[in-house]
Amino acid sequence: MEVLEAIHTRRSVRKYEDKPISEELIKELLSAAMVAPSAGNAQPWQFIVIDDHEKLAGVKEYSKYATMVEHAPAGILVCGDLSLEKFPGYWVQDCAAATQNLLLAAHGKGLGAVWTGIYPMEDRVKAFSQHFNLPEKVIPLSLIVIGWPDQEQKYKDRYKEERVHKNSW
Repeated sequence: MEVLEAIHTRRSVRKYEDKPISEELIKELLSAAMVAPSAGNAQPWQFIVIDDHEKLAGVKEYSKYATMVEHAPAGILVCGDLSLEKFPGYWVQDCAAATQNLLLAAHGKGLGAVWTGIYPMEDRVKAFSQHFNLPEKVIPLSLIVIGWPDQEQKYKDRYKEERVHKNSW
């Protein structure tokens, strides 16, 4: 799949087939996430791969926007590790870039995925931190729910000329 095609056809997928994802494929997705740009090349990310169904399904108890986890074979929790930052505060952008790389890699491999937000919602940060036993300096940014798509993805042009400004507002 060509890169612009991947960008334009990637959609949030919330319905999955009952089919596992290999560890090798998960490693490919994580490898793509880890080549994302980061401030000062600090790479302040940590990832938790969740393939335990009970652990993953437990997320829906405190994250109402992640109910699709119950039927997904896997999830990847993307976290910022404050102890790895070179420039304080940039971990959010760095981990967001890693998240987008992960989503595009999943799509490129035929998987469906959805970005469920955690940070900066304090209640979600606390709940995810407790549920996954995160160290104090590790902050959850997003949970990427992944599976083999059981829904059709269609291209939709979202370009809006009125949101493009040249040289100034």
